[in-house]
Amino acid sequence: AQACVPVFRKRGGGCIINIASTAGIRPRPGLVWYNSSKGAVITMTKAMAIELATDQIRVNALCPVAGETPLLKDFMGQDTPEMRAKFVASVPLGRLSTPEDIAKAALHFASDDAEFLTGVCLEVDGGRCI
Repeated sequence: AQACVPVFRKRGGGCIINIASTAGIRPRPGLVWYNSSKGAVITMTKAMAIELATDQIRVNALCPVAGETPLLKDFMGQDTPEMRAKFVASVPLGRLSTPEDIAKAALHFASDDAEFLTGVCLEVDGGRCI
């Protein structure tokens, strides 16, 4: 934000997309520091949205569920078929997220279709936080 806000102000607006996590909304055991840091990103996003709105700078966050990334084993403990099945069972849409899911949500936030969205923390989680 320190680097892009001055540029956005000069241009008359812009869009910042932070990456939080469903862990900041629905914490899981054994991840106190991760859960807390992602909760802080959510609060920071909302605070930045208020601070920067008068400059037409939108600030939103994506809150993905664990997915097909190298961090997956850190969330599951062990990456076994049984652990995957247990985790997938907690996602109503029945699958892990993919980097493409997150990219599509980011593209939406960056598009003109989202020009009136700021301070939004979008759960990209297949319904897990419901």
